[in-house]
Amino acid sequence: MGDFKLTSVEEFEAATNRLLETGKKVGADGWQYRVANQTPHCKFGETGICCRICSMGPCRITPKAPRGICGCDAHGIVARNYLRFTAGGAATHSDHGRSICHTLYCTAPDGNYKVKDPEKLIRIAKEWGVETEGKDIYDLAHEVAYLGLSEYGKVFGNQNFLKRAPEHTQELWQREGIAPRAIDREVSCSMHMTHMGCSSKAEALIRQSLRAGLSDGWGGSMAGTEFSDVLFGTPKPIDTEANLGVMNADNVNIVVHGHDPALSEMICEYADSPEMIAYAKEMGAKGITISGVCCTSNEVAMRRGIPMAGNFLQQENVILTGACEAIVVDVQCIFPALGPLAKCFHTKFVTTSEIAQMPESDYIRFEPENAGENAKAIVKLAIENFKNRKPELVHIPDMKQKATVGYSFEAIVKTLDTVTNSQVDETGTTKPLIDCVKSGVIRGAVAMVGCNNPKIRPDTAHIELMKKLIANDIIIVASGCAAQAAAKAGLMDKAAKDLCGAGLKRVCELADIPPVLHMGSCVDISRMMILVAELAKDSGWKISELPVVGCAPEWMSEKAVSIGNYVVATGIDTFLGVDPYISGSDQVYKLLTEGVREWVEAAYTIETDIDKLVDRMIDRIEEKRDALGI
Repeated sequence: MGDFKLTSVEEFEAATNRLLETGKKVGADGWQYRVANQTPHCKFGETGICCRICSMGPCRITPKAPRGICGCDAHGIVARNYLRFTAGGAATHSDHGRSICHTLYCTAPDGNYKVKDPEKLIRIAKEWGVETEGKDIYDLAHEVAYLGLSEYGKVFGNQNFLKRAPEHTQELWQREGIAPRAIDREVSCSMHMTHMGCSSKAEALIRQSLRAGLSDGWGGSMAGTEFSDVLFGTPKPIDTEANLGVMNADNVNIVVHGHDPALSEMICEYADSPEMIAYAKEMGAKGITISGVCCTSNEVAMRRGIPMAGNFLQQENVILTGACEAIVVDVQCIFPALGPLAKCFHTKFVTTSEIAQMPESDYIRFEPENAGENAKAIVKLAIENFKNRKPELVHIPDMKQKATVGYSFEAIVKTLDTVTNSQVDETGTTKPLIDCVKSGVIRGAVAMVGCNNPKIRPDTAHIELMKKLIANDIIIVASGCAAQAAAKAGLMDKAAKDLCGAGLKRVCELADIPPVLHMGSCVDISRMMILVAELAKDSGWKISELPVVGCAPEWMSEKAVSIGNYVVATGIDTFLGVDPYISGSDQVYKLLTEGVREWVEAAYTIETDIDKLVDRMIDRIEEKRDALGI
């Protein structure tokens, strides 16, 4: 196995504990302390049987009070709460996609944003029936962006990207009445259905949950992914590093955090400029280091090789190093705690979106029209803050791993084709992967997604599941904080092939890939939907027949619920390590874990014992192989 060694969760925790000691010196708070103050959690909330959608309550279901004041029972209350969870996630991801569409509309040859992948823009235009011949690429960008924005409020019909799914899947969606219409309509409809005096029938509410989720995965998220590629380039494999050791004590450290690449791309552009680097040296630093947290980190890592400082529950750690000049955020998954924490150090906490305004921050509103000047101002602000560092508080853990990231759908296809064909078709095919699965060299695949959650020892579930899966010749595609967990541990290092079973190890050697493939950020789970759709078309199997499952072992956000719904509704069995607040209704629980299979040929498995969770995934993959006779 050579010199390769994973970084363990125990090592992560030791580094965090050392940083928390620094925090104590300056009276800093941390999520570890806040968790202790918030537990035990409310059992009514955890089981989903608390209702506060009108002011007659709040109502909670007990054996003595089996119905709320309006008469709604536990099944209706749990299902309504679940749908509202889904609507929040679908709205969030889809608004991200809307922002990217708007940024594409603002592109210009001499503007802040340009078209970096014109070929992909042309492919999407043709897919949507837009004439491309003889058009200026920016005129075409504006036309396609306008159509993309129109998907949010289209008057009739279904979303354009649904046509990418295999015909069988499209027929299921239409038959079951869950093919999403306008993106905003599904979010609005979900909120209307859950208003007091509307739907209280569990089946109807869960059906809309799937529909709202699909409006995200095959609508808003797919728009966010595809048009980000057009704007910033379609990712291809690139080497980077991960974990807190990527920060540099001699440099100005700027950390980008959130989810929207429009901000981070521009920050990186200016931080890399000779002018700003010279200014940093003038201020006493040796240079500028950009690193990332959460999905903004995934976005710039897979396109620029920017190192990943950490995932969701490490966002406070970057400030606790005492070496962070500025943490610059856009939207989603940002702790309001960063403001007070930054005040304990010299760090500037910069918020940039009207959607994510927070107390005790420097608010610099960021829009496509002022992106260049504001990015430059933010980089200057960070550089000028370098002199305010307190050397006695600086401690950067000596901890980082190599990672190869940027496996977009296009990159995966090209990589596999390169191994099997000397002449690579520009569009590529998934047949080499199908051949590996049929032969048993690869048993199947797991799409590992989702957040960290203090309810589960952070990163443990991700890393331990991945280790066992690859040892069983199951390849992993990962996104979001799950991907960063893998990168921090070393599972995205190509040397991690030594941890694989013999079959997967051989594939990794031939294709020159790590056993865990980085597919991007949360919205990029839409890349996984494109991948399974093409696998189904190329193999002749239904999506639900593929030996592929989804998994979110540490999920925590509304977005994760929306994602889970569109993954299941696409036909992929999905395994959760955290209960989505449905245990208060046996009807809802049974619907999600069994009943929806009759609609979409897939369902959820909820298992909080991580050892059992991974075994159940492996068993399901083997069941699918047996059913296919492979």
